[in-house]
Amino acid sequence: MLTSTYTLVALSIEQAGARHGLQALLDRWHTSGRKYAEPTRRQLELACDALRVAFDGCHWRKLDKFVIPALRRAGAAGGLLAELDALTLAAIEARADAHAAAAVLDGSFAEAVERCCTLLLERLDREERELFPLARTHVPSEVWFAIANQMLAHEAWQNENRGCPVGPMPAAAMARSSARQSPFVTVSQPLPHYAAH
Repeated sequence: MLTSTYTLVALSIEQAGARHGLQALLDRWHTSGRKYAEPTRRQLELACDALRVAFDGCHWRKLDKFVIPALRRAGAAGGLLAELDALTLAAIEARADAHAAAAVLDGSFAEAVERCCTLLLERLDREERELFPLARTHVPSEVWFAIANQMLAHEAWQNENRGCPVGPMPAAAMARSSARQSPFVTVSQPLPHYAAH
C-alpha cells in the first residue's frame, strides 16, 4: 500500500507538470477576449512547438507506460480507459487542425489549440478523479513494487540520456538502468509499454 501511495504521488507530480504546460498554452491562446494583433507566422511556429511539447508531456507519461498497462492486464477500468483514449484521439485531431491552420495562417488556429488543451486537461482531470482510485484498488501490491522499480529505472535512464527524443524507453535499457539503480532490486519481467494512442 505504501509503494502505491508513493507511486501515485510521483504520478500526481508528473500530472501537475503536464497540466501547467497545457494551462499556459490555453491562457495564451484562449479565444474569448483576445484583443491583440493577429499572430505572425513565427509566433504560430513557436506556438506549434509549444503545443507539441505540451502534448508529448501528456502522451509519454509514466502513467501511460506503467500503470495503464497494469490496469489493462487486471481487466479493470476498460470503459474508462476507452473514454480516455477517445479524449486523446480527439486531442490529436485538434492538434492536427492547429498545425494545418498555422501552415496557412488561418484564424482558426487559436480555437484548435484551445480545443486540444481543453481535451487533454479533461483527460488529466478524469485520470486523477477516476483512474487513480481504480488503480489503487485493482493493481496488486507486487505490481506496484515493479512499477515503482521501473519508474526509478526510467528516471535514471532519462538522466543518462538527456537531450534524446521523447519516447518509449527500450526494455533492455530499462533493465540495465534498473540493475545500476540498486543491486538488491531487479526487474524479472519488464512491464510492456503502453501503445501510443
